[in-house]
Amino acid sequence: MSSESIDDLAKEWLRLDQNESTRNEIQSLLQVRNTDELEKRLRIRIEFGTAGLRGRMEAGFSRMNDLVIIQASQGLCAYLLEMIPDASERGVVIGHDHRYHSEHWAQLTAAAFVTSNVKVHLLRGVVHTPMVPFGVKHVKAACGVMITASHNPKQDNGYKVYWENAVQIIEPHDKGIAASILRNLEPQTWNTGEALLKSPLLDDPTKELHVAYFASLSKLCHSRFRSLNTTVDVKFVNTSMHGVSHNVVEKAFEAFGFPPFVPVKEQQQPDPEFPTVKFPNPEEHGALDLALSTAAEVGATYVLAQDPDGDRFSAAEKGSDGRWTTFTGDQLGSVFASRVLELYRVSGKPIDKLAMVASTVSSKMVEAMAAAEGFKFAECLTGFKFIGNTGLSLVHNGFEVPFGYEEAIGFMFGDDIRDKDGVAATMVFAELVVSLRSQGKSVNSYLQDLYAKYGFFQTRNSYFICRDPPTIDRIFAQLRSRCESVSRVYPRSISGLTITTVRDLTVGYDSSNPPKFKPLLPLSSGHMIQFRAESPVDSTKIFLTIRTSGTEPKIKYYLEGSGSDMSKVDNVLAGVVAELGDQWLQARLNHLESP
Repeated sequence: MSSESIDDLAKEWLRLDQNESTRNEIQSLLQVRNTDELEKRLRIRIEFGTAGLRGRMEAGFSRMNDLVIIQASQGLCAYLLEMIPDASERGVVIGHDHRYHSEHWAQLTAAAFVTSNVKVHLLRGVVHTPMVPFGVKHVKAACGVMITASHNPKQDNGYKVYWENAVQIIEPHDKGIAASILRNLEPQTWNTGEALLKSPLLDDPTKELHVAYFASLSKLCHSRFRSLNTTVDVKFVNTSMHGVSHNVVEKAFEAFGFPPFVPVKEQQQPDPEFPTVKFPNPEEHGALDLALSTAAEVGATYVLAQDPDGDRFSAAEKGSDGRWTTFTGDQLGSVFASRVLELYRVSGKPIDKLAMVASTVSSKMVEAMAAAEGFKFAECLTGFKFIGNTGLSLVHNGFEVPFGYEEAIGFMFGDDIRDKDGVAATMVFAELVVSLRSQGKSVNSYLQDLYAKYGFFQTRNSYFICRDPPTIDRIFAQLRSRCESVSRVYPRSISGLTITTVRDLTVGYDSSNPPKFKPLLPLSSGHMIQFRAESPVDSTKIFLTIRTSGTEPKIKYYLEGSGSDMSKVDNVLAGVVAELGDQWLQARLNHLESP
């Protein structure tokens, strides 16, 4: 495609596309000879990776639109038939959220599979993302597709793929599907009409899956706490961020025996415009403002939040001093891990058969917990495609894996969904609140008890925006060779701390694993370097990961400090952040933007 003229690329688009609106977009750009915009839209095809597809909804091969959805579905279908012998009979589970075009793209995806005589389990109405992997496992489908862009801005949409193991795809499937898409670019059908909906290959398991999902969810509700749930004097406010989770959480509260929560009415119903939030992401600054103000109005102590597709979870707690604490993903992960450990111990099962999983950029507190308590801890690359597959591998080796998480407020519970589920996390958190309340405790006091037991851990995660890929490459090259005459010499100190280990998951180097110095984790598709450092005078330590984002123009950093003295850890983190931006990344010189 790259060698063709822009006119030829536009001509090919117009030949293939049958959507009048997107055809007109390209035609209008041609008429005014806006070649810069045409180049952006047509020159480079949107990349199919381990997260599937995600991008802006516009015309063009590099965007999300009808034609790209059809081509992706045809390629996925062909690859599936090649890799899984009984894929036609087992079929594919397809779901969608409430974003613009989501329902239509789910139908186009279904049409592509039906045209190839593959059974389709098409979920009707909006669903939260975990319903698709749950559905894949429940009906034993060959794969699943969810049309969603999660917490991205309203202009975006996406195409997320789950394999037959009900986990997001990893290598080599991403590359295999990408290659198959290029072999299947000619649309075979645009039919999403009555003929599709009446096809004998199409079924609607939505009601069945909802019943099964709530039955599965109820297994997380422990009978010894159900009576507490019904008499709770805690008031919860919940926001679904203009997304799809409100009805699901409402039913879950009923299933667990809780009194109804107070919804944030302005954000209660699905709305693809996301009118009250610039970025519909509970992690973003200000995203919980409406929920907190609602909580103040009704006298609530806790705020619960799910992102728009319902697979991530955040929470805030009002302290006795009236101030609100919004928990980080790592704090929630540590609290959840301790809760899971407590309940597992009560079950009488052997602790050495318990395992938990966290991404390598997440807090090391669960790792410290595992070392102290005797259960297995496993780390993996960022993303639930790795967390889920790592969990399945541990199960295969005889472990029980009731919990996994990543710092980006993603939490996995139980064995029915090996993916993050914001609804499940909401219910586990709410039940924990009630249990602690009966003991005269709060979640924050519970967290402080964990710090006293395992050490104080604090994170400072953020990012820099850089829209110039060569600049990003240059920054990381300089980190790998701070001395120009020597190849791959990493920094030896930061903010007075001595760097003890370096793990570069881009080039495949781990200073802590001699003699070959090869990392145990798989390599990252982008830039990713990790540093451990410690103070030469006390027990304060840091763990720092710097990596590029696969979906956004960002250099992300994940920084955690640990030690026995909270104030020392806080000071060390401030110094590391300053040196990271000023000297390591040279933010001002490289014109990096801060959030």
